[in-house]
Amino acid sequence: MDQIVFQHDTVLSDVHMHLPNTRHLMTRLNSAGQPAVLICPVFMSRFKILAERHEHDDPGKCSETERKHDDTQEDTAASHGEDEKEGGEKYVEPFLDEDGDLDITHRPRKNPSDGGSRALVCPVILKRCSPVPEQEEENTDDEEDDCSKDTIQIEHTMATPLEDVGKQVWRGALLLADFILSKPEMFRGATVLELGAGTGLTSIVMATTAKTVYCTDAGEDLLNTCKRNVSLNKHLMETSGGEVRVRQLDWLQHSLCTDADVDFSWTEEEVADLHDHTSFIIAADVCYDDDLTDGLFRTLYRLCSSFPHTCTVFISIEKRMNFTLRDMDVSCEAYNHFIRCLSQIQDTVDGRCTFRVEQVLSNFAQLLVYERVEQLELWRLTATPLPV
Repeated sequence: MDQIVFQHDTVLSDVHMHLPNTRHLMTRLNSAGQPAVLICPVFMSRFKILAERHEHDDPGKCSETERKHDDTQEDTAASHGEDEKEGGEKYVEPFLDEDGDLDITHRPRKNPSDGGSRALVCPVILKRCSPVPEQEEENTDDEEDDCSKDTIQIEHTMATPLEDVGKQVWRGALLLADFILSKPEMFRGATVLELGAGTGLTSIVMATTAKTVYCTDAGEDLLNTCKRNVSLNKHLMETSGGEVRVRQLDWLQHSLCTDADVDFSWTEEEVADLHDHTSFIIAADVCYDDDLTDGLFRTLYRLCSSFPHTCTVFISIEKRMNFTLRDMDVSCEAYNHFIRCLSQIQDTVDGRCTFRVEQVLSNFAQLLVYERVEQLELWRLTATPLPV
């Protein structure tokens, strides 16, 4: 596979950082229609939903992930007991490394699919980009498995410039997808708008329970990627009858494009449906630039203040720490600006609508494999129209 080139302005999502000795499993999609100016080509990754979703929350039932965790703990305890039997009362002097720290020999790590105690970071990266015909025949069964009801396939790029980060998959999207998968009754049959959808992963997950999802972003090539990913995952929406409509929505513009000659434009019927029926707005890891964050909150205010009903907004964000020369310290400026915007929209008083802001605890089930770091946060904004 071609060597990925990193430049001074290259941005790489933690989700896409693959482990050593697995590069031969990565799929390169040369004919995906991406511009040649991108730093790297298009890849496809597979995200597996780890547990069955329950129709109703039952405190007496535990998820498959929790059962696996319990089984792992039992296996670990049993193995420790065997070590004690083998070791008896004999004292074994600990080994120290060159710095004087304990040098602990770790047991071989299990494969995540076998219920290992620590899962590898997603995505599960697929086969080589240019397989020989024999390899293609051998992998036929694997390709059929890719279309199973619990597997999401996503085309994405890697190591992009900052302006193209929407073409990668970010942990904030996986956190928001986890929340949706854990609370299907909340979104069942709803009309949902996603802002800054990127590769479309969260919209696809939402369509497994919602009725209509407007998957929006700006840029024709990015929207084309969304459209391909939606097509790749239509099998996930068959049971619920959900639908994803990929449309253009630029936060820096004040109106929706309804020109039929423009790709990904809106119809008048869709604009009316968005206005009359949108119950939820979602956005995943889109607040990394102050100007874009300002545009996001202006768009939220403009939309929610025009709705005749209450609308709930969910925004996921990852707090990213950076060392700045200006402060000569570690700071998180993009996150701090996001928090200021939350405070400002909550304090807005204009007689049109009110916003209530609260953070959602991340104690819901984790059904996708990724590293849910403590810097990942989910926020809820409830917009309520005021009586005229």
